[in-house]
Amino acid sequence: MLSWALTFLIVALVAGLLGFGGVAGTAASIAKILFVVFLVLFIVSLLAGRQVRV
Repeated sequence: MLSWALTFLIVALVAGLLGFGGVAGTAASIAKILFVVFLVLFIVSLLAGRQVRV
């Protein structure tokens, strides 16, 4: 998931340099959303991996 976020970030940077504002904005938004989803899933997996011993 993090690789997809980085891919969209690179697409946004290249599109911004080439003057495609709409494409750059869309790709940047997708990259932000994927990064947040990645962080949430990472935190959930960390918490799920911890086992409480009684």
